[in-house]
Amino acid sequence: MAAELHVELVAADRSVWSGEATLVVARTTSGDIGIMPGHQPLLGVLESGPVTIRTSEGGTVIAAVHGGFISFADNKLSLLAEIVELADEIDVQRAERALERAKAETDAAAERRAEIRLRAVAVR
Repeated sequence: MAAELHVELVAADRSVWSGEATLVVARTTSGDIGIMPGHQPLLGVLESGPVTIRTSEGGTVIAAVHGGFISFADNKLSLLAEIVELADEIDVQRAERALERAKAETDAAAERRAEIRLRAVAVR
């Protein structure tokens, strides 16, 4: 059995995904980081962007994460964010409409959220 780490992906309002993984890639304020079993302990600030989780079963979970925190110790990784959306749950047409609306209203924060949703779907 390959080495694993336990991952908890949590939004403010729900537990989004929990399980065993072999690799998690996320964007922090220091840049992109890959976490594998045995990684050094870590506490950091997540930047908004896609998070990729390679599950122990060989699958991939992609999520759009909008800010938050990342913590790793003793092969347990926690990703805590205000908003987390699994790529499979994202309505592409709705995200595209939100992007256009945000551009028309010059709402930079809404534009960034819509772009992150679309990037997460594209990674999937």
